[in-house]
Amino acid sequence: MAEKASVPGLRQDMAMHNDWWASGWEHVLPRQGFPLTMLIGIASQPGFTGSLDDLLQEIFDGRDLDGPLTFSWPDEEWDYEAAPEGREACEAARWEQFSTMLATAGFPVPDTVRDLAELYLTWGLASREETPDGTRWSMPAVLPLPGDLLPLNPELTERLDGIRWTMRTGPLLDTLIDHLVNDLGEPAETLTSLDRLAAATGQDVDDVRLALAELVTSGDARVQRGEEPADAERLEAHRRFRLVMDWEHFHNNRIQVSRS
Repeated sequence: MAEKASVPGLRQDMAMHNDWWASGWEHVLPRQGFPLTMLIGIASQPGFTGSLDDLLQEIFDGRDLDGPLTFSWPDEEWDYEAAPEGREACEAARWEQFSTMLATAGFPVPDTVRDLAELYLTWGLASREETPDGTRWSMPAVLPLPGDLLPLNPELTERLDGIRWTMRTGPLLDTLIDHLVNDLGEPAETLTSLDRLAAATGQDVDDVRLALAELVTSGDARVQRGEEPADAERLEAHRRFRLVMDWEHFHNNRIQVSRS
């Protein structure tokens, strides 16, 4: 007899695992990995005991975990510019890549969402424990990375590394830009130092260094000591430098950050 889910106010508490996007799994797994991760995350909330089937019925009546996995949503309009080969050929190529990765690592290739949920347990993306009160679910605060479990190709590895780096530096860069735009009024040139910028933005010196390096790499700024260019990644905390901004480049290539 199936256990009954018991989650008062569950529909108001839907949330996605904070580490899902940074981990990069959405670029590796079939599309159903996203709703499955959300489902397990909801099941991991305090007060829930029961199976994923119970919870799915509570949230989406009429759906089950035995639906097939796909790398695109069947009802979405196909983007022929991004994938001119068409849906069927793209699906076949993605499945071949995915199946090869799993087989090489010694994992079974899932056919359904239920199969994928079992892989989540094997990989440590989720845990399931049988207790006297029923089945309890949990997820780690930090998800294991795809590259720790599967043999990713170099292109995918580079893409996932880039995504994680952007998510790490993006908020730091936004804070620095907010200071330059809203506090300083978009100065063409600023004589400053890392410790001064850190104090002004409430950030750590090393975080400011990362943000500054990203600003330079993107072409929005130059860092100079005297008339010579300086390496933003090697700046000492107290040494003064000139931050020279290219605001035309900035406004043509970024969404301006404004403080609410």
